[in-house]
Amino acid sequence: MGGGGGGGDGEPEFQVAPMIDVLLVLLIFFMSITSAQVLKLDKDIKLPLASNGTKRDDKAKAGLINIAWNDVAKVPRFKLDDKLIENVDTENPTIEGTKDSIIEVLEKRQKENAKDFRLLIRADKRVQAKSLNKALLWGAKAGIANIAFSGVNQDME
Repeated sequence: MGGGGGGGDGEPEFQVAPMIDVLLVLLIFFMSITSAQVLKLDKDIKLPLASNGTKRDDKAKAGLINIAWNDVAKVPRFKLDDKLIENVDTENPTIEGTKDSIIEVLEKRQKENAKDFRLLIRADKRVQAKSLNKALLWGAKAGIANIAFSGVNQDME
């Protein structure tokens, strides 16, 4: 009888090439569906404890403001997604390397995603309230009504 490939002793050969093809396709698939939001998280931020906080399960489009604490200079460092925010103590803070106002950028995103947009603020637990107030003020000036804060439900240290 004619049969498929195999060794001379009747054992079937294991085809490696198709398995590698399938693994590469799976790898590409999982890389493409990974949320871009995960890539924008700042690992330097130690979130405050929020033992009574609840996890948000909705998939709203979010503008992410990270507020990290610079131990050397003893000042907060603001980022929108992964872009540094400059001139934070002025009336018109801007995105690093551009003339774009943070308020105008947030306002544009709010209008593009009007029904399901929220501003997510992730602040280091060492950041002072006045710095959080700046981020809240930017969101308010941009007309964003849905603002959330990020925290952890157990101490991670």
